[in-house]
Amino acid sequence: MSEAPRDPIKPANWLQSVNCAIEGILWTARTQRHMRWHFLAALAVLLFAHCLGLSALEFILLAFAVTLVLFAELVNTALEVVVDLVSPGYHPLAKQAKDVAAGAVLVASIGAVVMGFFALSRYILPVLGGQLDQLGRPPGEFPVISVLITTIVVVLLKALFGRGTPLHGGLPSGHAAVSFAIATAIILSGVGALLSLLTLALAVMVSHSRLLLGIHSAGEVVAGGALGVAMTLLVYLLM
Repeated sequence: MSEAPRDPIKPANWLQSVNCAIEGILWTARTQRHMRWHFLAALAVLLFAHCLGLSALEFILLAFAVTLVLFAELVNTALEVVVDLVSPGYHPLAKQAKDVAAGAVLVASIGAVVMGFFALSRYILPVLGGQLDQLGRPPGEFPVISVLITTIVVVLLKALFGRGTPLHGGLPSGHAAVSFAIATAIILSGVGALLSLLTLALAVMVSHSRLLLGIHSAGEVVAGGALGVAMTLLVYLLM
């Protein structure tokens, strides 16, 4: 006879719930190398921010970014454990579940980097930003937003056309799009003719390398470059 299903074990009170949560965090830090790196990075960033004397709003921004990454890593680990429990062997859906969870951590990490940049740029890039104006735009805002928007559009288009992988093939070429977005942002920043030409040449070489490696067709590379230029010009006009 099969055993009757047991009731799920639940904490008896609030204190036990907190202890279970702490045990989960400790287990994740003990078994997951990425979680340990996230904790070390969070410690370094917060100490660095304290030494810089950030404003309350900037410190809140950094604290939220740190919390977001740690939360995503905890959820990712929990999902991986559940997937391994349900599907010990290989299964395509199990792989997809783990990939999506890992993607959540990647998105959270990118968001944390962007928030950290906006919070710290006026302190670590004083030459570009001028005086420390707490209410002004942070230095480097334009190229960062341009590259982010270009990357998002590339991901959406790759998902729409369904060809290639995120870093290999497909329409449009992500490398060409990002490289030309960066080049266009640098040119529009008024760095001079020589640096503009060198930056443009670098974008062309990055794009051409995708052709030499046989990863993209000429049309995909041209489409990526045009997309990077168009998105950067759009952001420039809007800002």
